[in-house]
Amino acid sequence: MTLTASYERCRRLHARYGRSYYLATRLLPQWKRRHVHALYGFARYADEIVDSFTMTADRGRALDALAARVEAGLAGAKPDDPVLPAFLHTVHSFAIDHDDIGAFLASMRADLSVTRYATYDDLLGYMAGSAAAIGTMMLPVLEPAPGCEQAAREPARQLGLAFQLTNFLRDVGEDFARGRVYLPMEDLGKFGVRAGDLGARRTRTALRDLLAFEAGRARDHYRAAVSGIGMLVASSRPCVRAAFDLYGGILGEIERRGFEVLADRVRVPRRRKAAVFARHLLASAEAGRAERRVRVELP
Repeated sequence: MTLTASYERCRRLHARYGRSYYLATRLLPQWKRRHVHALYGFARYADEIVDSFTMTADRGRALDALAARVEAGLAGAKPDDPVLPAFLHTVHSFAIDHDDIGAFLASMRADLSVTRYATYDDLLGYMAGSAAAIGTMMLPVLEPAPGCEQAAREPARQLGLAFQLTNFLRDVGEDFARGRVYLPMEDLGKFGVRAGDLGARRTRTALRDLLAFEAGRARDHYRAAVSGIGMLVASSRPCVRAAFDLYGGILGEIERRGFEVLADRVRVPRRRKAAVFARHLLASAEAGRAERRVRVELP
């Protein structure tokens, strides 16, 4: 697997499974896109081991093997893997924190044995690796403005949490079919929801009320993430604003449907996605041109 082929594999994984964020990455300078695809591709690759409905191999052994290949690759070994060459090249190129990679893999490991979370704090502990760590891994690629490197980390974490909680609300029924509940059991009890209600064909009133409550939490995470957009270099801001709008649009569509998430998969209409992309396209082009205007002075 050549490095070029590995980046292309990651791009295709991103295009197929992360359509909203993939659309947003088209607003990035071209050289940045492949690195975002590499990080997404790796995350999806690991997630597929624990989430695939069709996988029949030992998931724990497969995840252990992936973790071992990652560890060897970080130490300098050449990986025999379709996704890792691009991922490791990106990690080395941007000095991405290895602790974030470990936290992500630990959360993937938890998915093999943990199916319920008692409280929201417990769920946040899981999402610290599965979502917040993805946000901080993306941050060096998106480039914080000079002096904002540390300040931008928490908003990046919050945006990861906001995106994942949005996914949890949309995918309640699908996750339940995998045997997992990503809504705190404490909250289910508070609203009179039984775990079995998540596998029903329709969303009953108590569950709608619970989902509205959790949507409020997601909105809090989105608000906590907003300040981070201005901490990025100008050429990355349109991409993150578009991703913010697209994922926020999923949450808005869930709300618009009255939290009916069990009957079918909630999607943002294509024309609305196209409108979001078009709204940020001009800013993306202008920022890219401005950053390329570098004076070169000969001695």
